[in-house]
Amino acid sequence: VHYFCRKFKPLNFKQKFFDFIKTVFPATKFETLLFLIFLSIYGALGTYIALNYRIIFDNRIPWDAYFSFDNRAIVMTGGGFERHPLANYFFNWIREFALLFSDGKKDANFRLVLAWCSNFAVSLSLIQIYKYLKNIIRLPKNISLLILSFFAFFTTNILLSFTPETYTYTLFFLVLFNYYAALKLKKEAIIPATALTLATISIGGLTVTNAVKVFISVLFEKNLFQNWKKFGNAVLRVLMSMVIFVLLFLYRLDFDYMRFLNKSGEQYDKFSKPKVTPLWDMISSWFFGGNMLFPSFVIRDYHNKKGFYYKALFMDVYTSVIPYIFVAAILILVFWSYFKNFKNKLVQVLMISFLVDIVIHCILKFGLHTSYIYGGHFIFVVPLLIGWLFYSYKNSPKMLSFLFVTVCVLFFYLATNNLLRMEEFFVFLEKYYR
Repeated sequence: VHYFCRKFKPLNFKQKFFDFIKTVFPATKFETLLFLIFLSIYGALGTYIALNYRIIFDNRIPWDAYFSFDNRAIVMTGGGFERHPLANYFFNWIREFALLFSDGKKDANFRLVLAWCSNFAVSLSLIQIYKYLKNIIRLPKNISLLILSFFAFFTTNILLSFTPETYTYTLFFLVLFNYYAALKLKKEAIIPATALTLATISIGGLTVTNAVKVFISVLFEKNLFQNWKKFGNAVLRVLMSMVIFVLLFLYRLDFDYMRFLNKSGEQYDKFSKPKVTPLWDMISSWFFGGNMLFPSFVIRDYHNKKGFYYKALFMDVYTSVIPYIFVAAILILVFWSYFKNFKNKLVQVLMISFLVDIVIHCILKFGLHTSYIYGGHFIFVVPLLIGWLFYSYKNSPKMLSFLFVTVCVLFFYLATNNLLRMEEFFVFLEKYYR
């Protein structure tokens, strides 16, 4: 008996380790090819920007150089503790890793490593999307590739592929956990306490409001509300994850929790004040639209409060009817998918996760005026729900053809618009950030 116990445990651990590697990284030759393609394309973009322009990291510019990203502040400190409670530890590692390749200097090589770390995270995120479409929804390869390519051209992925920000890595951790949780739910298995804890620390540690998304999947475990033992087990797993996360957070604050409460109130007052732009336009142009389709840009004068003045780039609202039609079309597909697959628990998980951000930004209005940078928290739901819409019509060739053509048209417009807007972005870089 002791012999078999000794043999079984290492084998079990070894199998779990390989399963983890296969889940996180490309598991087939085709997935590896896709990963290398994304890594090369995004990498070329990030490399060119890092070596020729200061925009990715400039020690004199703490925040808002482009689209309200706080690159320097995030890289150097992890951002405000009230929103990014454990991000300081994460970005300490990334910063030190980048400094290894730049001989301790914050130069072009430093920017290059930061850009490639972001590129790696975004490219892996896209592979997770493909795995979800292929292994969870089980879509044909041509449909999966269409949806994946469509998503790859979203504003969020283009910008985060070279931006050292919390959103970049949050995108990866959220997509990874959603895929992992979907695998567990599909097998009618429970999500282990270890996985919940690690996800809460990584996802919630980068942005505290995202921690709640980790526990959504637990609500849909089989017979959770019919069996009190399973319900009790779920409660214990969630409590354990939350307690460990809260203790780590409090340790950073020296257990002075009032600092968090006071700072959170200040931040909410600061980032939820009404703007001149109408509410409906901020929601459509920035929250939904700005994370997919670039609008036009606005240049403003900024300074770092220490005497250094610089130009900052922001997104404007849409100025023609076509982008609004694009956003409306996407939302129709998303909610059509939701109601068509209403009884599907995996679809419910995605939509509830999406609703968390809708409440925070659109109802509570937190950061709504710059909500085009928050896409890493939620925009991945769009391709996945479109994938579920295709699935719901798998036995209807006419509807599949209609959906395929619709996404192709939307893809063509998205790619054309975003490539043209990136030209404008480079004009801005060339003029102000050489």
